Amino acid sequence: MVQVEELLKEYDNVCTLRVRMPISSDLNNPRNFITKIARYDKVVNIPNSMTILDELLPISIEMAKRDCRGIWNFTNPGVVSHNEILEMYKKYINPDFKWTNFTLEEQSKVIVAPRSNNEMDASKLKAE
Repeated sequence: MVQVEELLKEYDNVCTLRVRMPISSDLNNPRNFITKIARYDKVVNIPNSMTILDELLPISIEMAKRDCRGIWNFTNPGVVSHNEILEMYKKYINPDFKWTNFTLEEQSKVIVAPRSNNEMDASKLKAE
């Protein structure tokens, strides 16, 4: 992803939106972050920036109309933990849902590619 951004920054007519852990109201979509972590046996409870697509996609259209350019952290402000997401899933979708947490060290032993956890600065997007 970094390499693509490096290539695209040479063009002054490009708007790059950095989406992080996309969430949508479509819980049937296998790429939805909620759908993904609800299928996991264990999750790491770490706060992360997330992109609520139902809220932010209309903003992307407005950004195109305004001819916004450059690199944008396309996330909602703040962070949400995996447990917070799963607690809402249990409350609103499946009251019988259960999950288990494990540590980053335990996770690193069972995943193929390392995961990043972070809070992205959404102040540029908020200001626009």
